Amino acid sequence: MDIAKRLEREHSLTLTKAVIKYVGDDKKRFKELMTVFLNSEYRIMQRAAWPMSYIAIDHPKLIYPYLERLITLLNKPGNHPAIPRNILRFFQEIDIPEKHEGALVDACFKLIVSAESPIAVKAFAITVASAICKKYPELKRELILHLQHMQNYPMTAAIKVRIRNALKFLNN
Repeated sequence: MDIAKRLEREHSLTLTKAVIKYVGDDKKRFKELMTVFLNSEYRIMQRAAWPMSYIAIDHPKLIYPYLERLITLLNKPGNHPAIPRNILRFFQEIDIPEKHEGALVDACFKLIVSAESPIAVKAFAITVASAICKKYPELKRELILHLQHMQNYPMTAAIKVRIRNALKFLNN
């Protein structure tokens, strides 16, 4: 399968499942997908993000060499919402190496407080930040204050639930 050509032609759940099945836990095929994801124009990048996130969840060892570049990408302004959403989706599910925690939690804080962040991105960022901050008392306090402050403003049910769950997790 030529992943780039397939992603250029369509964007569908069927194709996403086909890419996931094709790549499996094959390091070479995953590298091909990541090359497409990291080096394509935004539309193809957006399409590659979907299977990339699910493969990373199923086979986290494949994503570890790319973590630094993906965290940098989270901070890039003007990303299509699918990019941070799919990056954060797998960060919720994998063990985050300590060397990446600082940069990742910083990116999550920015996404949580940004008025431009879509709901799903905020929700995933809250979960990822909570997992990291739980280990560090000073960061944990800061995140709790941010989340408590957010509760004073109107928000969607999804964000309310994530905040409630995060506060419960952080306070235990």
